[in-house]
Amino acid sequence: MDLSTLPARDRILVTAHDLFYRDGIRATGIDRIIAESGVAKLTFYRHFPSKDDLVLAFLDYRHDRWLAWFVDALARHGAHSGAGLGALPGALAEWFADPGFRGCAFINSVVEVDASVAGAADIARAHKVEMEQVIGELVAAGPDRAAIAQAAAVAVDGAIIRAQMGDAEAALAGLRRLLRSML
Repeated sequence: MDLSTLPARDRILVTAHDLFYRDGIRATGIDRIIAESGVAKLTFYRHFPSKDDLVLAFLDYRHDRWLAWFVDALARHGAHSGAGLGALPGALAEWFADPGFRGCAFINSVVEVDASVAGAADIARAHKVEMEQVIGELVAAGPDRAAIAQAAAVAVDGAIIRAQMGDAEAALAGLRRLLRSML
């Protein structure tokens, strides 16, 4: 992506997204974001009065970006309403194979900043709820649909963490076994 064509706010946000996800929120300083986004310090602070404001914007941006990817990836793997959970491992395998994969930005962020950035955990929880809703749409209608979606979402989070720890194959194999046993 050519950052130079983006408005200043977007350059800052895309740069922060890439650095926060790759290196972590605490490890990424404002001066580095300013330098890599090519904006002046005054411009940065005009758009984001504090690093906390930028962290919240990053989480919102990541949510929109990741969820759109997730829905598309599920469709590429044959998912459609009520078709079951079989597309989940394939979609996650795509993500895990990406050289930039560093786990779930929301889990990572809550671990890093938790209550020190007011609202970050709320955005992370809302993200997980929406992810669970997308998964729920895959489950056949029935009285256990919500419970199955919740269990599958927890299993997905576990697979993400296992893959982040360097064992994507085991994460996917375990997820496949668990999903088969749920239905």
